[in-house]
Amino acid sequence: MTLRPDSAPSARIGMDTITLAGGLRAKLDAIRGAGFAQVMLSARDLVGHPEGEAAAIAAVRDSGLRVTGLQVLRDFEGLSAHLHNYKVDIARCMLELCARVGSRLLLACSSTSAHASDDPEAIARDLRKLAMLAIPFGIRIAYEALSWGRAINDYPTAWRVVDRADCPNLGLAIDSFHIFAAGTGLQALDTIDPDKVFLVQLSDFMWQQAGDFEQRKTTARTFRVFPGEGVHSDALAALVRRLEAIGYRGDYSFEVFNDDYQQMPPATVAARARASARWLIDDVMESPGGCRAGARAGAVSGGQ
Repeated sequence: MTLRPDSAPSARIGMDTITLAGGLRAKLDAIRGAGFAQVMLSARDLVGHPEGEAAAIAAVRDSGLRVTGLQVLRDFEGLSAHLHNYKVDIARCMLELCARVGSRLLLACSSTSAHASDDPEAIARDLRKLAMLAIPFGIRIAYEALSWGRAINDYPTAWRVVDRADCPNLGLAIDSFHIFAAGTGLQALDTIDPDKVFLVQLSDFMWQQAGDFEQRKTTARTFRVFPGEGVHSDALAALVRRLEAIGYRGDYSFEVFNDDYQQMPPATVAARARASARWLIDDVMESPGGCRAGARAGAVSGGQ
C-alpha cells in the first residue's frame, strides 16, 4: 500500500492516545499537528497526569480536539454479588470522568473474567444496567467484542446481546483487529442497524493469522500497525466499504498498540497515522468503486 502524508485527514478519522508515547499534552499536540480533529482518550492519560486530572482535562479542552470517546471499562458483564457491585462502582467512576472531560461515549470491552457468566441473558441484563447508568450523563456505551473474550469474542455475538439489551444508548464498537484475528466474516454486518454502531476502531497487523487467544492478546497489545501498513489491507478496505454501504456515518479511530511506536517521537508516529488516513480516504472511501460509489449504487438499487 502507498501511504501519502499530504493533506489533512477526514474529520471522521481520529487517533487514540494509547498509540503514542509521552505525556498527554505531547500526544495531543502531535495528533493536532498531524491534522486530526478528534481524539480517543485513555482514562490513564487523564488520571495519571502529573499535574492532576483537572490539568489533564484542561489540556484536552485547550487542544481543540473533539473527544471521540473514553476507554476502557473491562470485565463488567456477567458477574454477581460483590464482584458485580464492585464493577458498578468502577463504571460510575468512569462515567463521571467521561462527563468531566466532555466525552459522550464510553468504550466497554467484552469480559475475559473466569468468574463471569456466559449466559446471554445475564450479559444483556448487565449491559442494559450499564446503559441505564450512563443515561443521566448523556453518554453512550460502545460494546466491543475482544477476540479472546470468554463468552463474547466476535461482533455478531456482541450484536445479539446488544440487540437483546435493547437500550437506545447501547451500541457496538467494531474493531478491525479482532475481526481479522478471529477470522470473522463481514456478512453479519448486513444484519446490524448502522445507527447502533457507535464506533469503529481500525488497525492491522503483520501476519495472516493470530492463532490462539494468547497470541491474539500479545499481538493486539504489542504489534498492531496502522491501516495500510499490514497484511490485511484488502480486508480492512472491504470492512470500511461494507460499513459505509450499510449506512455507517460515525467515527473511525486508529487504535494501534505497538511497542516500537512507544519508542518513537509522538509527532513521527502521528505522521504515519496521517499517511494511513490519507490512504483510507483516497484509496478506500473515495476511490472509484469505493464507499461513495457503493453508497450511490445501494441508493439506486434500493440496497438489494
